[in-house]
Amino acid sequence: QVKLVESGGGSVQAGGSLRLSCAVSGFTSSTYSMAWFRQAPGKELEELEGVAVIDSDETPHYADSVKGRFTISKDNAKNTLYLQMNSLKPEDTAMYYCAVDNKKWWVLLLEPNEANNRGQGTQVTVSS
Repeated sequence: QVKLVESGGGSVQAGGSLRLSCAVSGFTSSTYSMAWFRQAPGKELEELEGVAVIDSDETPHYADSVKGRFTISKDNAKNTLYLQMNSLKPEDTAMYYCAVDNKKWWVLLLEPNEANNRGQGTQVTVSS
């Protein structure tokens, strides 16, 4: 059974930084992408926004809204996915979820609800 557990969320002032982690277990596909999504306040879970994806070649891909501020990475030895978030803005406030799937990276970035394996989320709150 696939299990994803996010951590590292919290409250920070605008301009600050946070690093999210996602521990993954039970996923056995040899070709996969890993992703971060977010659900903004007042939005339904079906309105998830793709934030960043790292594909099977370990190439990162980002939503325009976070390019240059967020960095996705992973540690294969630890089966852990990371999201380094710098220069945070109030509009980054959201519940952040990690996901792993063997779908193509662009599917996960543009259609996050297509992901079959997603964690329970960690809250990020950015105050102005």
